[in-house]
Amino acid sequence: MPRTLILLAVTLLTLPLFAAEKDPAYTTPEAAAKDPDFAVQGEYTGDIKGEKRGVQIIALGNGKFHAVGYENGLPGDGFEPGNEKWEGDGALKDGVLHLESEHGNGDVKNGVLTVVNDAGEKIGELKRVTRESPTLGAKPPEGAKVLFDGKTNDFKPGKTQGDLLVTEGTGGQNSQTKFQSVTLHVEFLLPFKPLARGQGRGNSGVYLQGRYECQVLDSFGLKGENNECGGIYTIAAPAMNMCYPPLQWQTYDIDYTAATYDNGKKTRNAVITVKQNGVLIQDHVEIPHNTTAAPVKEGPEPGPLHLQDHGNPVRYRNVWIVEKK
Repeated sequence: MPRTLILLAVTLLTLPLFAAEKDPAYTTPEAAAKDPDFAVQGEYTGDIKGEKRGVQIIALGNGKFHAVGYENGLPGDGFEPGNEKWEGDGALKDGVLHLESEHGNGDVKNGVLTVVNDAGEKIGELKRVTRESPTLGAKPPEGAKVLFDGKTNDFKPGKTQGDLLVTEGTGGQNSQTKFQSVTLHVEFLLPFKPLARGQGRGNSGVYLQGRYECQVLDSFGLKGENNECGGIYTIAAPAMNMCYPPLQWQTYDIDYTAATYDNGKKTRNAVITVKQNGVLIQDHVEIPHNTTAAPVKEGPEPGPLHLQDHGNPVRYRNVWIVEKK
């Protein structure tokens, strides 16, 4: 074989491997552990100068990180909208992440963030924590309709991975059960994609009646916009960003009232209330129209639960509804 053809063959054979390394998407903590950044990213809580603080450290890939500090503790654990926030950046070297901000510096090693002032004096210590939603594993109450629990699978095409529901490569999962007003419980797991940004980082969505999307996205540490996790897509931002770090199970508990119609004319908008990881983030929000990419047009007919395929390996489990009378 000519040398040029040999080089071409070698290049083609190595392309898939290079692409995978260029933008990895880890779907389990065991797989993500291969990346040293995974053990550092996450949530930290403790005291600085005797006052409770929280810090979220976001992995940006290749040893780079961004950190957000919160007055009074982490979101949902002391921090409230309107409290002060601080931000900084850092890099991992020899197993230690060094962070710098205008409010002070810190080093993360073995799950502990040590904060120092400008003089280099220790002023606080925060430890890495793994929070769990208070509704994680919630059992369906009497009268509930189970849509997915690893044994029951009401979705089409119904693609699974073990006892988890998979969205990528499906074009979207649609429940065969159609409904009007419901309460919904759903649990989701976002992949660890440190090199991805924005809408490319763990993107999916939960569409009530296939019409109105509550965004699913790795928005850990971000501002909390209407196109981020917990947002009613492009319509309403969450009251607070309650997104946990990637590869931690999260919950949506949603109370949904369908729009009403009279002779085909809408007389009242759909209304949605959302708790993410047990914290109220959307409170009786009216939805005036279909959200972007909704597979079902607005109308008086019942509709399915649609779990969006946005090409990202997002996993779902423990999905059930209770229809409201």
